[in-house]
Amino acid sequence: MTKLEVCCYGVECALTAQQAGADRIELCAAPKEGGLTPSAGMLKAARENVSIPVHPIVRPRGGDFCYTPIEFAAMKSDVAYIRELGFPGVVVGMLDEDARINMTQMRQIMALCGGMAVTFHRAFDMCHNPKRALEELTDLGVARILTSGQQQSAESGIALLKELTHGSEGPIIMAGAGVRLSNLQKFLDAGIHEVHSSASRLIPSPMRYRKAGVSMCSDAENDEFSRYCVDGDVVEAMKGIISMSAKRVA
Repeated sequence: MTKLEVCCYGVECALTAQQAGADRIELCAAPKEGGLTPSAGMLKAARENVSIPVHPIVRPRGGDFCYTPIEFAAMKSDVAYIRELGFPGVVVGMLDEDARINMTQMRQIMALCGGMAVTFHRAFDMCHNPKRALEELTDLGVARILTSGQQQSAESGIALLKELTHGSEGPIIMAGAGVRLSNLQKFLDAGIHEVHSSASRLIPSPMRYRKAGVSMCSDAENDEFSRYCVDGDVVEAMKGIISMSAKRVA
């Protein structure tokens, strides 16, 4: 049966996703950056409170995936710390200047991971040649690839997602970017084995007093008194669709 991974930007969201039936959590910080490495405190809290598999992302900054030696050293330290805490998997990815998999860096990461399952994240969608990238990640022993099929949304990239899924005996192809309740069935019909969704809704801040004219964000128009959190009802509904689809196939 297709597995549902939920992207969570906090431990409380992870607990909501777990209670609603998610199969796995990708734990991140900084949603506006597309997901950055969680803090040490968040990582510890996740290990103490969440019982389903949690795979933290290791990404030191937003932007591209071509990292300096100092950035890469920090990433290696983060991977080692995540391994020491006992997480079952990690989400990571690096490219070189020509948008190819940085094999030198990835080999070092794979060696550090020990028994952790490695997900190569959507850096894959920025690769120059996805077929070659798939072959290289297969050789590295990567467990799965999170990808939109090299399109802005996974729904637009479904043709490549299907081709990669059915043409590879290597990593699991996990569809992500715009996977939601309304289009989930399309991915199931395409034979995608894993899907990745934020399954979120916007919730208001509990603060009653809101200081006008002062922002902590460089974008002064940004609403700092609301944030996206996992919607347990959506997760539960997505799991229901996956379950019904599996029964029809069986």
